[in-house]
Amino acid sequence: MAKVAFLGLGVMGYPMAGHLASAGHRVTVYNRTAAKAESWVEEHGGAAAGSPGAAAAGAEFVMACVGNDDDLREVCEGPDGAFSGMSAGAVFVDHTTVSAAVTRDLHAAATGAGFDFVDAPVSGGQAGAESGQLVVMCGGGDEAFARAVPVIGSYSKLCRLLGESGAGQLTKMVNQICIAGLVQALSEGLHFAEKAGLDGRAVVEVIGGGAAGSWQMANRYGTMLDDEFDHGFAVDWMRKDLGICLSEASGNGASLPVTALVDQFYNDVQKLGGGRWDTSSLLRRLRALEGR
Repeated sequence: MAKVAFLGLGVMGYPMAGHLASAGHRVTVYNRTAAKAESWVEEHGGAAAGSPGAAAAGAEFVMACVGNDDDLREVCEGPDGAFSGMSAGAVFVDHTTVSAAVTRDLHAAATGAGFDFVDAPVSGGQAGAESGQLVVMCGGGDEAFARAVPVIGSYSKLCRLLGESGAGQLTKMVNQICIAGLVQALSEGLHFAEKAGLDGRAVVEVIGGGAAGSWQMANRYGTMLDDEFDHGFAVDWMRKDLGICLSEASGNGASLPVTALVDQFYNDVQKLGGGRWDTSSLLRRLRALEGR
């Protein structure tokens, strides 16, 4: 079993770190709000540290799952950052969804200091983190990835190396691009069914097993029809991710017209007060357009 540090105990990081402890790893946690780290230790054992650098000191693996580019830089760099406490030969594994640019910058800084950096964003949401069934998409060196896989396996059902540094983040962008279009299409389909006077649940029962079926349809149609939108990834975070996708596309020449449009639809949802609603709330936007 490994000596592991976990930085960031949000809705994803808290259970992910818990799976590491349950697997027998020696885990030290850090969270910006210290009370959350203390609660984690009371529940899972291990130790809490007062800074990322202190948590990372002596660790073989340092995992991070924070909010955005700035948050990641904050926990990595500076006199109290994780990089200041990491030893030669250690591996930093970043589960945050961030830009490929910040990933490559931090990879270069890490390798220059004698340790490895693997970008490893995840898919599966809070439910996947809690069940230990996340999908992890990675970028980095073969050796660092091979060393990290058994540890990441504590909370994942699939972990794959997609290429060099940044490849994991680029793959996560593909994931979010695909989700955005799927959720909008599902919202439009359910909205159409409502306007046509159809039983939405019966419709999904019929079409869900065919070519129209998707994870989003299978797992979200019921709550969408019930106008409940507190069951998953928040709109605020999706807009952050889609902003990363659109920024990357502006540099590599990819055309993302649907993604750009759905991003603006999510902006409409935020204006409705739905920043913390889950991403399937695109249906509520359509209902709002008709005054519901």
